[in-house]
Amino acid sequence: MAMYGQISTLAFVGIEARPVDVEVRITAGRALFSIVGLPDKAVAESRERVRNALHAVGLGFPFKHVTVNLAPADLPKEGSHFDLPIALALMSAMGAIAPDAIAGYAAIGELALDGSIRPVPGALPAAVGANALGKGLICPAATGSEAAWAAEDMPVLAAPHLLALVNHFKGIQTLPNPEPNLSPPQSAGIDLADVKGQESAKRALEIAAAGGHNLLMVGPPGSGKSMLAARLATILPDLEPAEMLEVSMVKSLAGELADGRIARTRPFRAPHHSASMAALVGGGTRPRPGEASLAHLGVLFLDELPEFHPNVLDSLRQPLETGEIVIARANHRIAYPSRFQLVAAMNPCKCGGSAPGQACRRGPRCAADYQARISGPFLDRIDLMIEVAQVTAADLVLPAPSEGSREVRSRVEAARRLQVARLAAHKVRGRPLRTNADMGGRLLEDLAMPDAEGLAFMRTAADRLGLSARGFHRTLKVARTIADLDAAEIVGRRHVAEALSYRGEALGAERAAA
Repeated sequence: MAMYGQISTLAFVGIEARPVDVEVRITAGRALFSIVGLPDKAVAESRERVRNALHAVGLGFPFKHVTVNLAPADLPKEGSHFDLPIALALMSAMGAIAPDAIAGYAAIGELALDGSIRPVPGALPAAVGANALGKGLICPAATGSEAAWAAEDMPVLAAPHLLALVNHFKGIQTLPNPEPNLSPPQSAGIDLADVKGQESAKRALEIAAAGGHNLLMVGPPGSGKSMLAARLATILPDLEPAEMLEVSMVKSLAGELADGRIARTRPFRAPHHSASMAALVGGGTRPRPGEASLAHLGVLFLDELPEFHPNVLDSLRQPLETGEIVIARANHRIAYPSRFQLVAAMNPCKCGGSAPGQACRRGPRCAADYQARISGPFLDRIDLMIEVAQVTAADLVLPAPSEGSREVRSRVEAARRLQVARLAAHKVRGRPLRTNADMGGRLLEDLAMPDAEGLAFMRTAADRLGLSARGFHRTLKVARTIADLDAAEIVGRRHVAEALSYRGEALGAERAAA
């Protein structure tokens, strides 16, 4: 007589957790353990892990024909988190666990040979997916606090060992519901007050933080570009609860949530310029979120911008425009959220530029060749371009500035509150707009158009500088943010004038206006 067991689990397609039914059927015949349903190598190897884990808890593996079906059969199954649901469905078919006991749960987890349950990436999106199915989640003990964030009343069984699960379902012991865990506030020990001089660059950094604008800094080595970029994180507002969940789901898929603590601060990612396209935007034979997705709702810092491969940089054009990275495969499509703020830094030329007392031996051609590695369409997506001058010895001996990150951050938060209130009724692609950088088209003209004096000044500047439509809109966004920092309801002439000063003369006015 055939024996049958079943339990739910989840397969990850991008950030989405799709339901999968694990069916086990034990029939008489030649001893064989087969897994069907498009399993990858990690899933196929679960045969030996499950077999040894069952032996470790005192259950003899059936000397019969065991078939495991992962349905739907046309959805690729990847990862070791299928171990635990396969073992539980098999134990249900063997009669070691009552089918009703596991019917209300989905399960994820990797099994060790001694029966212990090892943590796997994706516990948070798996819990969200299980909750959408109206089920609880069985997961490793190490990821229980992470899964507990999915819903307050959702049952979560975080088990350290397969035997603990068996005892729980038999009523011998009880596995308590894990408590949600939050990462403590992180103090990086850096502050904007550490930066001496560079007042215009710090002003541009404040504007970028207030409006969520992309920023490019151009200057010679040692001028403080990387130092400024690192301190952007100290003046950005903390994540809101809904944003914390979004950021943590991406980090969970990448296995970067330490001790199951969800993140409260905005991510700051700084990949090396040798990073491949798969490392930056995600993908690979077994797709994973890349640096651009791990920077979701935070900052992606690209130092030595022209040293990145041009194709790698151009792969960021789509997420900069749409806030999403799409990875196409022959049999499925994967999408990761990727709404990040881009901050980039570069030298004026290959040999470092013209620091005081130095001159480039190749002259203007060196700078032109170096800057040509960055495409015009990529530069079009950057709102502020500034030149960072070399710091002098006179600047370094000055006392530390009296204004630090705390004071600047308070102004940034006030400006963002104005933007959230103004944009509350507007959405793009189903998501609410939160910063001026998100605005575009008609909305930008309705909410950021200057007064009569500012508009006349803007028209004159557009004619003289050859501003294109995109350059015009980019200036409007920045001017609106400057007005928000001043708590001004209407964009005025001085706001427009300051916005025009961040158009990137260091890279040539004709390219910035393209």
